[in-house]
Amino acid sequence: MKVAIYCRLSEEDRNKLNESDDSNSIQNQKAMLLQYSIEQGWEVYNIYSDDDYTGSDRRRPEFNRLIKDAENHCFDIILCKTQSRFTRELELVEKYIHGLFPIWGIRFIGLVDNADTANKGNKKSRQINGLVNEWYLEDMSENIRSVLTNRRQSGYFIGAFAPYGYKKDPDKKGHLIIDEEAACIVREIFTMFAQGMGKTNIARKLNARGIPNPTEYKAQHGDRYQRPPNQKGVLWQYFTIADILTNETYIGNLVQGRYGSISYKTKICKPRPKSEWYIVPHTHEPIIDQDLWNTVQTLIRERAKPFSTGKIGIFARKVRCANCGQVMRSCSNRGRRYLKCSTRNIGPDLCIGSFIPVSYLEQAVLTELHTIIQNYLDIDKVEAGVVVSSGLAEKKKALLVEKASYERTLNDYKKGLKDLYMDKFHGVISAEDFQELSKALGSERQTTERALSEIEAQLCDIEEKLKVNNSKRELVLKYINCKHLTSSIVSELIDYIVVGKRIPGTRKYPVEIHWNF
Repeated sequence: MKVAIYCRLSEEDRNKLNESDDSNSIQNQKAMLLQYSIEQGWEVYNIYSDDDYTGSDRRRPEFNRLIKDAENHCFDIILCKTQSRFTRELELVEKYIHGLFPIWGIRFIGLVDNADTANKGNKKSRQINGLVNEWYLEDMSENIRSVLTNRRQSGYFIGAFAPYGYKKDPDKKGHLIIDEEAACIVREIFTMFAQGMGKTNIARKLNARGIPNPTEYKAQHGDRYQRPPNQKGVLWQYFTIADILTNETYIGNLVQGRYGSISYKTKICKPRPKSEWYIVPHTHEPIIDQDLWNTVQTLIRERAKPFSTGKIGIFARKVRCANCGQVMRSCSNRGRRYLKCSTRNIGPDLCIGSFIPVSYLEQAVLTELHTIIQNYLDIDKVEAGVVVSSGLAEKKKALLVEKASYERTLNDYKKGLKDLYMDKFHGVISAEDFQELSKALGSERQTTERALSEIEAQLCDIEEKLKVNNSKRELVLKYINCKHLTSSIVSELIDYIVVGKRIPGTRKYPVEIHWNF
């Protein structure tokens, strides 16, 4: 039997000598599980180790490698210290431990908490453990959120990296001090804007002087900072300048909570409305004096020129240039609105400069949305108020009937074994006959249990698909008659859009829409 050992540690590792070392706790887990494997006579296929990852993080690299190898049946057993080391999510317990692992022929063992899929009697205890771990995650998330909220409201900076122009005070936790090297650039940006220079022009001048933008500055000065995977280039952009010019942090006010996670199960963050930000005045030394700040804010308000159609911003920060990956800006010409990549304006030969009319993009989004609706539902029946069944409900119903049949068969096998035992006990059959008959019944019972596990896995998969379909159905019914887009519709439906340069000789533009569903 080949065994895969999986170890995980979620706490900050305080015992590492360098980044490549495992922590002592991970080493202890490995030693315990290796010793147990040797005692059982199992061959260790591989040791998978995720350090500094939570049990709810589905992006764990070694965890995902383990799942892939399990699907390919590279081993027969997965051995963990506890079930919670594998995952703290009940959903993943059902999906893998009770669903896919039996189908793949993989046995799962949690050594300390006695979670073992070979023991059919402790399935309920494994499910209870999964539920308790799920509650633990939720409670821990709420407790952490409460503590962080309290610290934000008390004026303590809790971010991993200080805002551009500041650095963390080494002598006072949660306090910001001025980083003079970056603060000089911040003052220069405010001064240039107050003197009448535009944001794009400011970005161009900073790029011409070779000054790294805030992201690149962090990469150069942050010991543990990693540039975001979608970050392309180290150039100053229009939006970077715009964010700095409206950030109250530079007048001594601590501004936090501008982004928040969707739920405790994901690390994906979304912008929050300003009413939900945490703004505490006078927490640190300002870089910009109040008079200069007031001048700049007045200029920003005066320069704001909303389009008369009132539709400016429906694609705000949602559209990216296919060539350089930067967010495209709104502009207008002769009453028509456009989106353009501004990278060409901040440095020579940096981008081909994607460009698209807003009306064209709006129609492209609506066309694809209506295509999705038509592919998902029968429009005639929807208009009549009847939602077309996807076939999943019927399949679920058939599987439930089949499951009930297998469960009855299992009960019959259990009763048969009990009756056989009583016949042996009363001398009706011999011990040899009992052994032979019980072995045959046991084999048939195992076959039925495997079939039942496969059905349960299929039912779990159908439930997930039904949840997705239900959410899609609600979305479809909500926007089935949508003829015009608004910023709220775009925000709900679209993650981001990639636009390329117009196809030569045509009036068509390459558009790639990434939906939120």
